[in-house]
Amino acid sequence: MSDAGRLAAEASGAGAEGTDPLGPGAGPLGDASSHFTTEALGERGGIGRYVNVDTLEPVEFLPGLGFRPVLGQRAMTNFVSFQPGTTAPRHVHEEEQIVIVLEGELTFDLDGDVRTMRRGDVAVVPSWVPHSAWTTDSHCLEIDVFCPPRQSLLKLSEARAVERGAGEQGRDEQAGEA
Repeated sequence: MSDAGRLAAEASGAGAEGTDPLGPGAGPLGDASSHFTTEALGERGGIGRYVNVDTLEPVEFLPGLGFRPVLGQRAMTNFVSFQPGTTAPRHVHEEEQIVIVLEGELTFDLDGDVRTMRRGDVAVVPSWVPHSAWTTDSHCLEIDVFCPPRQSLLKLSEARAVERGAGEQGRDEQAGEA
C-alpha cells in the first residue's frame, strides 16, 4: 500500500491490504467527482494569481544562497538556488518543510540522515527537526514548500518592502504576489 493509501486507511480506521480506504464504490483511485468538485464548502481564500519566478529578485541570507518566495494564504513555496560550495547551516523551525530538487545536486542532512539529493528527490522535514544542506562542486535549484509560511521569509519580504519604500505593494511583489 502506498504512503498516501496507508495514511488514508489509518485515518478512516481501515487497514487491511486491498481494502479501499475511501469506502465502498470509490474505486481504486478514489471518487473523482468528489476530488474535482465545484461545490464550495467554505469561504474563498482570496483571488488567484500567476507568478513568474524568474521575475523575482533573489534575496540572499548567506552568500550563494538565493531565495525567491511565493506566498499563498496558508502555505509558501520558496525557490532556492545554491551556488557551488554553499551551505545552509543546521537549523530548526516550527514550519513543516518539503524540499524538492529540480536540478543539480545537494547534500541534505535530515536529523543525521545524510543523503545526496538530485533531480526528483524529495525530503520531508517535520516541525523542529534539525536539518542542513550544502553543495560541493555543483549548483542546485530546489523548491521548499512551507506550511504555514516560513516566518523568517515573511519578515524578509516586509523588510525589503520598507527598504524600497513601497509599503504593502512591495511586500506583495517580494513575496511573489503579482
